[in-house]
Amino acid sequence: MKRTPKTLHGIRVALTGGTSGLGLALLDELLARGASVAFVARHERRVAEVAAARSRVAGIVGDIADKQDIYPLATQISGLLGGVDVLVNNASALGPVPLALLADTECEDFETALATNLLGPFRLTRALLGSLTAAARERGGAVVLNVSSDAAIEPYPTWGAYGASKAALRHLSRIWDKELAAQRVRVLSLDPGDMDTPLHALAAPGDDPATLKRPAEAAREFSDAIEAALQALRQATTETTNVDGVRA
Repeated sequence: MKRTPKTLHGIRVALTGGTSGLGLALLDELLARGASVAFVARHERRVAEVAAARSRVAGIVGDIADKQDIYPLATQISGLLGGVDVLVNNASALGPVPLALLADTECEDFETALATNLLGPFRLTRALLGSLTAAARERGGAVVLNVSSDAAIEPYPTWGAYGASKAALRHLSRIWDKELAAQRVRVLSLDPGDMDTPLHALAAPGDDPATLKRPAEAAREFSDAIEAALQALRQATTETTNVDGVRA
């Protein structure tokens, strides 16, 4: 069996929604590349099962949609990892299930989508920003990866709550990427495509799983993007140091 190079050895990653679908695939891919990971999910039993079966991993029970959970989660993540080089905001909510037209969407379902897909990533990124910028100063760069969707761009009927929240997250990512550039923190927004995951099965139960992308494939692509971003940031830091004689 071909072994994955330890290209993220020593990198400390915080990951939300790490017990199923893309999140679980990302967890395994990041670990295979040598990263240490603290992952967050809502269900205590599943968190314990996933953590117990893996090394260099810490499982944390919490709900990023709950404002009261954010700072305790950030404190636990930073403490367990000793700092954060990468944050992956992966946890997502569809809103109404089954999907519904906007006119038929309850306000509470829309709020759930916004709390999970937009406010949760915003709050957690903000709470971990001190750790991320410290890592960027000490190691040359840090990365935030927000998981997006083509529904953030295309106006699919019945996907209104999900699509609107992901569109806001996508633009939030672009703004934050500009604002944090001077601190060597990249903020990426990436669409993994239609995948064979529990979330997709809830949204489109009639789809044939054989026609959908495997989460492991998307996890490899996302891990490659994280690696590339970190390498580019560190290269830029090295070049600045060589030109100025001191690290900027």
